Amino acid sequence: MSNKAAFGEAGQPIRYDLADLLRGGREAILVHDGAEYCLRITANGRLILTK
Repeated sequence: MSNKAAFGEAGQPIRYDLADLLRGGREAILVHDGAEYCLRITANGRLILTK
């Protein structure tokens, strides 16, 4: 992916609402360079990203 694709029209990083990514759930699997990472919301409302 080029650097240009990582930014919106105004040159700012693209923003994602976590609720949109999780679709009502508490965790999502993100894939980066073929590796899977788990992004989850803890009971305290914090975010944890693990491989």
